[in-house]
Amino acid sequence: MRLPTLLLRRKLNSHKGDFGNILILAGSARFSGAAVLCAEAAMRSGAGLVTLGIPRGLNDAAIKIKPPEVMTLPLPQTRAQALSFSAYNRIMKFIKNIDVVLLGPGLGQAQSTKKLARKIVEATGKPLVIDADALNALAGNLKSLRLRAKKSGSTVVTPHPGEIGRLLHRGAATVQRDRKAIAKKFACDYNVTVVLKGYQTIVADYRAHCYINKTGNPGMATAGSGDVLSGVIAAFLGQKLDAFSAAKYAVYLHGVAGDLAAKEKTQLGLVASDIIDKIPEAIKRCS
Repeated sequence: MRLPTLLLRRKLNSHKGDFGNILILAGSARFSGAAVLCAEAAMRSGAGLVTLGIPRGLNDAAIKIKPPEVMTLPLPQTRAQALSFSAYNRIMKFIKNIDVVLLGPGLGQAQSTKKLARKIVEATGKPLVIDADALNALAGNLKSLRLRAKKSGSTVVTPHPGEIGRLLHRGAATVQRDRKAIAKKFACDYNVTVVLKGYQTIVADYRAHCYINKTGNPGMATAGSGDVLSGVIAAFLGQKLDAFSAAKYAVYLHGVAGDLAAKEKTQLGLVASDIIDKIPEAIKRCS
């Protein structure tokens, strides 16, 4: 599959603002790496600007391990160093100048953090990628997605079978038996684009588009791989692809990068950062 011209050709007078200003709300004391993986993947996939919105207690540590091109936005935190609901007003003020929001990786399950995630889903009209713990925050609270459907911004949700199962009160095994139908119905019910991860990841949207991915390998079943994918999706949204196209091409490219990484590192030895390292080569392969 060839990546679209919109991604591959840039005008000579382009500037960083043309390629997406992305805010990633992610990370907590135990899962700070998720935020960094998202940010680096987004930068490697063409995003113009990336800011990490993280608990303020993690800011110094994040500065040491994040790519130097990525900015940080230290935010109010809970006692356990997760994002606090008290960060809401500052986040919404910052979002006014943002093109895409990525919400969820490594946020943790604190009640204050869950409340914050739901409120952001409901309130922002910007294109939004909802992943990981932000999806878990919606379990039993899908009214937040229904409220989100009234906003103008597109929405991409990126569950694995367990996460969409929790949203729908079904077991992961049940989801796996009917992956395509479940992804398509969820997309239609909540006016979103669904990326149902796993073997042959499915991308479906509420307009009845559906794509089944054939790239990737079992070595990518490793911590942080999904965070990398979310970063790529956010980057493609920031470069003005529609939600379905951004998700489809991101899933494909992510798989190609994973295949290239596995050839070099083996499936057994592959880690998520290896996928990021191969994104530029994967882009060349898809050009």
